[in-house]
Amino acid sequence: MKFFKAVFFLLLVFATVHVHAQSSAELKHQREILTQQLEQLNQEYQETANNKRATLKQLNLLKQQIILREQKISNINSEVRNLDNQISENNNFVHDLKGQLDQLKKEYAAMVLFTYRNQSAYNKLMFIFAAKDFNQAYKRLKYLQQIGTYRERQAEYIQETQSELHVKIVELDKNKKEKNNLLLDQEKEKATLGKEKNSQVQVVADLSKHEGQLKQQQQDVQRKIAKTNREINAAIRREIEEARRKAEAEARLEAKAEAAKAKAENREVAAPKTRVITKSSTTSEILNATPEAARLSNDFLGNRGSLPWPVTNGVLKQGFGIYNDSEGIKNESYGWDIRTNPGASVRAVFQGEVKSISNISGTFLVVIQHGEYFTAYSNLKSFNVKDGQKVSTKQVIGTAATDSSTGEAIVSFSLYKGTTAVNPRIWLAPN
Repeated sequence: MKFFKAVFFLLLVFATVHVHAQSSAELKHQREILTQQLEQLNQEYQETANNKRATLKQLNLLKQQIILREQKISNINSEVRNLDNQISENNNFVHDLKGQLDQLKKEYAAMVLFTYRNQSAYNKLMFIFAAKDFNQAYKRLKYLQQIGTYRERQAEYIQETQSELHVKIVELDKNKKEKNNLLLDQEKEKATLGKEKNSQVQVVADLSKHEGQLKQQQQDVQRKIAKTNREINAAIRREIEEARRKAEAEARLEAKAEAAKAKAENREVAAPKTRVITKSSTTSEILNATPEAARLSNDFLGNRGSLPWPVTNGVLKQGFGIYNDSEGIKNESYGWDIRTNPGASVRAVFQGEVKSISNISGTFLVVIQHGEYFTAYSNLKSFNVKDGQKVSTKQVIGTAATDSSTGEAIVSFSLYKGTTAVNPRIWLAPN
């Protein structure tokens, strides 16, 4: 019974350690990704820092570095906590194994002593022949045989426990060394974070000398964002009205044809086969009025959480929702701003039809319809699609523009269900 309890305990510990191993691997992978992104940002920052005059791009790069650095420090904290749990579990496991090993050795020593005292064949025969009857003699014989077998098994258990104890001690030492390395890395990151924050203060001070120019740039950006949002909403409203007009026209033609047929057959007019679009119809009903549109909407919905990013290589700079800008002014983002490589290809995240192409202050906006869903891609340097064109998933629709004042290539991506903006996070696949 003790043996089975020990086996159950070992299986439970192995399962727990495996879960921690997976978690540690994920944390390590995240730390490696953050390190790569930080190295890329640092390289770009060094290129801009060679200019004597501080630029808005330097400030943006520093902000992104600080955010990623803080994320990396938080990631390291999680790894350290994970290792602390593993070290604690391994310590407990080593303690339990030592206790089991001591108990096995005591039991084995008692068996060896008993065997020594009864090692002569005469004593064994006397033990058997002293039985009251044949059945008891047979049981005593089997008992002596089982003692020998059990002693061999106990010796094997002792060897296995000793081997397992050695493995756990080695693993424990490895965990402690890994923890020390992480703590050293954490101190290094904290020191670098402090330097970056000091650099940010200096860059802000330099930029304050050109405050008027900076505010003008920010105002230009806000105007461009507002104009882009207006264009997207206008394009969606146009498509809704066009879909309503077509559905109403088809309904009138269908009703007229049915009336003529009923008159010719001298019967009452039958009810329409499809839902009639009226002024009270919802946006979803209007945009899904045709079987093709309804099917495309269902396909788009079915790919929620697995849609590809609009760029193959990008980092999220500004997410969806309410945020405060550098001046502390509250703004709202209706999509994602994705930082990518200058001139990067921008692609459609799903099959659909191009519904609008607009020039927004020198860059382009492309709106694509996917049934009752719409995706918008703005801040494009160029485009290679046209109005009414059918596009496929991942088809390149243009290239990313580079902001001359910041040197950054930012692609703005937004997703709408009808006229309602939705968070791309729940639709796009993890990057």
